[in-house]
Amino acid sequence: MPERRTVALVTLGCARNEVDSEELAGRLEADGWQLVEDAEDADVAVVNTCGFVEAAKKDSVDALLEANDLKGHGRTQAVVAVGCMAERYGKELAEALPEADGVLGFDDYADISDRLQTILNGGIHASHTPRDRRKLLPISPAERQSAGAGVALPGHGGETDAAAPVEPVEAPADLPEGVAPVSGPRAPLRRRLDGSPVASVKLASGCDRRCTFCAIPSFRGSFISRRPSDVLNETRWLAEQGVKEVMLVSENNTSYGKDLGDIRLLESLLPELADVDGIERVRVSYLQPAEMRPGLIDVLTSTPKVAPYFDLSFQHSAPDVLRSMRRFGDTDRFLELLDTIRSKAPQAGVRSNFIVGFPGESEADLAELERFLNNARLDAIGVFGYSDEDGTEAATYENKLDEDVVAARLARVSRLAEELVSQRAEERVGETVQVLVESVGGEEGAYGRGAHQAPETDGQVLFTNFADFADFEGRTSGEGPIVGRIVEAKVVGTEGVDLVAELLPGSFGSLACSESEEAAR
Repeated sequence: MPERRTVALVTLGCARNEVDSEELAGRLEADGWQLVEDAEDADVAVVNTCGFVEAAKKDSVDALLEANDLKGHGRTQAVVAVGCMAERYGKELAEALPEADGVLGFDDYADISDRLQTILNGGIHASHTPRDRRKLLPISPAERQSAGAGVALPGHGGETDAAAPVEPVEAPADLPEGVAPVSGPRAPLRRRLDGSPVASVKLASGCDRRCTFCAIPSFRGSFISRRPSDVLNETRWLAEQGVKEVMLVSENNTSYGKDLGDIRLLESLLPELADVDGIERVRVSYLQPAEMRPGLIDVLTSTPKVAPYFDLSFQHSAPDVLRSMRRFGDTDRFLELLDTIRSKAPQAGVRSNFIVGFPGESEADLAELERFLNNARLDAIGVFGYSDEDGTEAATYENKLDEDVVAARLARVSRLAEELVSQRAEERVGETVQVLVESVGGEEGAYGRGAHQAPETDGQVLFTNFADFADFEGRTSGEGPIVGRIVEAKVVGTEGVDLVAELLPGSFGSLACSESEEAAR
């Protein structure tokens, strides 16, 4: 019997890329490939690249070169680039980086197994010529569902009857004419690449906004929603894999449903996701402030198991800078939005990213951004210095700031952001928080995340007394919590953006493992 082909997936960038990698893993495993964790143990190392900003592109190139260094020293015979950078640059990347044995775009994902086999056999698969993916779908959102069958949408496809059956969900009755209803049970062609109790689910792909600094729509395409039934079925499947928290991801979740005939579809979908057996928390990421609506705020702040969490893409708060970015709002309107949210959920978590040094940004504009930050009480802040992105409108602007000015402003606002998020964390001392336990044992002890903390970006909760209730192998000791459980804890201190908390033993009674869970362990 021939030895099985092995493949390792190395994922860079955002949670959307993580979903894409798990879809690729599902496709490869279904075609007989053995998935391995380390590139050095794989016949083929597949690097899922990020093409968003220069730093991310550099990390992607470094990962490809690092994988290439394994060739000749172990099992690795080929290195292949996929993902946003591969889609965005195609032939250009292949020519600039001959160390990559293949550069595959999104259109290759459905045939990923054949592509890798060709490369592994020494053949050449021609790298694609990049194209503006916004032109692949109709301009009218209502026409996209019926026209999108032949368009590659990573993280959307892969539904197959071959997987374990799941209960079918009826498509919404108000789908536009020409959109076929979902028929029969479908489960995702997806393979989890880690054992985390948290997983992301694609809600949509692409973006219809035309922010002058962003190239993502050109290589991710126009906005197109997944059907609610597919999102629900994938969430059910993830729950069967032991996932307790799902995070809904896309380029713009506030637009979900506009191409399905109902811009308020997210408000009706969230309670259904929260009702999925086994799911303890639903989190929504990537929200546009200009598209927030009262009904969505109400659902996010009042639905059991839906985290009152707002990942709001402010980018700046000075009106002139926002208009140059082709965005909307200002400091006072943004603060009013935050007041509305906190009037409904005082403990709500809010994070955002900001660009400093944008072309034409004045000292007065920077001071206005600092005014917003000082009053916004954000839990997490990302700050980026402006740099030109290929193919964006802002790259053509003439009023660019000197690089040293951008660097100085980046350092200045980053220092302020670090101070402010530490202050916001200190405000939470004394609060009782619901914490999803993510790790027990090792040098870091035990930690998890509160409802206001998304994975990777927003800090974590460090337990001071976890050893009193659970052993350090992640199993229960009596009625103590385990990895994947949500427990109550009281915040007693902070370490920067991280919270330090004591477990509240009174919440353990309903958290004991069932006999079936114990048997599974």
